[in-house]
Amino acid sequence: MRTGVVHLPLHYGKAPTWLFQRMRSLAKEITLFIIDAYGVEEMLLRLSDPFWFQAFGCTLGFDWHSSGVTTTVCGAMKEGIKDMEKELGFYVAGGKGKTSRKTPEEIEEICHRRSLDGTSLIYASRMSAKVDSAAVQDGYQIYHHTFFFTNHGSWAVIQQGMNEKTRFARRYHWLSHGIKDFVCEPHWAVCCDRRNEGLNLVALESGKARETITELSHESPEFLINEGKRAVELCLPKEHAIPMEEIHVERMEKIFTQIYDRLPKNFEELLGIQGVGPKSLRALSLISELIYGVKPSFRDPTRFSFAHGGKDGHPYPVDRGVYDKTVEVLKYAIERAKVGDREKMEAIQRLRHFVSVDNNC
Repeated sequence: MRTGVVHLPLHYGKAPTWLFQRMRSLAKEITLFIIDAYGVEEMLLRLSDPFWFQAFGCTLGFDWHSSGVTTTVCGAMKEGIKDMEKELGFYVAGGKGKTSRKTPEEIEEICHRRSLDGTSLIYASRMSAKVDSAAVQDGYQIYHHTFFFTNHGSWAVIQQGMNEKTRFARRYHWLSHGIKDFVCEPHWAVCCDRRNEGLNLVALESGKARETITELSHESPEFLINEGKRAVELCLPKEHAIPMEEIHVERMEKIFTQIYDRLPKNFEELLGIQGVGPKSLRALSLISELIYGVKPSFRDPTRFSFAHGGKDGHPYPVDRGVYDKTVEVLKYAIERAKVGDREKMEAIQRLRHFVSVDNNC
């Protein structure tokens, strides 16, 4: 598994303080339990699974279908294991809004303190955000980016974009294991209840388009602007998925010059250039189609339990007493395991077996 996507209704507001404090405590104990029992790689694997992450949010008492589950759960995890990251060998960087844009600096700071090489981690953070904000133009603006990583360089990303017109949010999951190409089918196990039209330059069928776009990037800015104007003036079919009215190629000379000076070797290198965004990629894609007759993919990357109640009272209000007891039980089990007594940990692990048997009945 590498990545996943899920659609969520866009909700505003935030978790009440009394709930977030408990979410932080329970998120900490669950994270400590999983890392102790299965290791940090398993924690990354679970975070990359949109179904598991959604169940995790429900267990913490947040709304099962709210966009806020992403930002709140990631925030609770980050706060919960704060000051324990070195001991765990598991780190969390980034977050929502302005914090998300500081993720590379935060990764660099953590790596500097831990004497780790953060170069590839910073690159993964930037490229995963760039793919889902520029190479996949599905109508969602990325506003949340959380980066999880280990001492060994493994990582996972949970990021989210919003579409204010449809009032939905879309969550993207990434996992480093097995990923060889950031720009060809990086998404996996995508979950949502609807599809959109949009430009998908990381689809398998966009391979030729990626090649021709990279070839075009070696042309002079003057050539690209002239061809772009010609493309805009053409009467293309209405079903063409690239919004013509938003492309003003005459304003793109600066970024075209910057690309030309860099002469990228491939599409991934082109995408990584600072300043290359959705509009410049749409323009290059359009010119590529005009000159080479190569069409990019417009396939949407999407494919088609409560333990403590929910924040808004669905399916029932959060039971604070039960919630606190859960935290207490997990905390006690982890503390006993540290001194060699793993009886409580093993008892909790055996619950998984009973649940599996019950589900098969």
